Amino acid sequence: MKRNAMNWLGRPFVGVFLLSLILVFAVSCDENNASSEVGEYIPEAPDYTDDTMWFTQENDATGQGADVFYLVSTWEVDWETEDGRVCHYADVHNPEHRADMDKEISRIAGYMGLGNNFYSPYYRHTTIEAWETQNEDTISRRYQLAFEDVRSAFETFLKQREPERPFILAGFSQGAKSVVELLKVMPEELHRYLVAAYVMGYRVTPEDVASTPNIQAAQDSTDLGVTICYNSVSDVQYIKPVVCVPCAMCINPVNWRTDATPATLQDTITVSVSPEHHVLVVKGFSGAGYPPIRGFLNVGDYHGAEPWLYEECLRENIQARIRAYYNRYR
Repeated sequence: MKRNAMNWLGRPFVGVFLLSLILVFAVSCDENNASSEVGEYIPEAPDYTDDTMWFTQENDATGQGADVFYLVSTWEVDWETEDGRVCHYADVHNPEHRADMDKEISRIAGYMGLGNNFYSPYYRHTTIEAWETQNEDTISRRYQLAFEDVRSAFETFLKQREPERPFILAGFSQGAKSVVELLKVMPEELHRYLVAAYVMGYRVTPEDVASTPNIQAAQDSTDLGVTICYNSVSDVQYIKPVVCVPCAMCINPVNWRTDATPATLQDTITVSVSPEHHVLVVKGFSGAGYPPIRGFLNVGDYHGAEPWLYEECLRENIQARIRAYYNRYR
């Protein structure tokens, strides 16, 4: 990442934010150590001052773009070390694991990074097996380590960016969960520079909303500082609690409405919000390119398609919200 002489560490609100990250980090380390599973292998933590721990593109040639901080979804399965210990996390020091994450990140950068500076950290995301259990305690315990890395990466991101540039948070699936968690610890002064947060394929619970004023549901295509959240299913009977229940919000990324008004995508696909269930109901889309994941995702739902089905809509919306930001503040 490119360093800048203007360091946010000298600013009071960022100092408070970084201190809060350190305190939460210490607490979560204790909890993580206490809950380690017998025989589990924990990969070495990433050093986010090392450029190899990032996927970056700096595409803002005009100074009218934003910084995009993107968090990748789940790519790895449980694996074993040579001495037979099981690992429930991606190893960021393994080039193959980083290459797996790049498959998603590079494609996301192709539309979120247009005219923007794009930063995505490799982190020790927990493997698909945690989510396969559909057990909230197991997911929460293993996810702690992943979020330690996310917090550390975000701290580095803050130190090295120009402090008054607008920024976007975005993530898919496990990465979207981390977007929600970052919003919950973000100070109001930092939130002022947030264009929007894109939570793709994960829930924002009523408890999340109640925990912070930083989480405000998007109501249209250009409101600022808001959270865009959606999950897609072919029918509400296929809602998957592990990613979308309970959820407090949903917006249609095709017509940017929160009511049941349908929108047409790619001429043949109809997308509408179920206001009761806070999900998108998608008709006319086969989802054939997204095979079932361990028999519990991509089964009547379109979890794997969330960043791609609406790709063009999201690209246009990111640009529209950035323009709205500059029109308001510059």
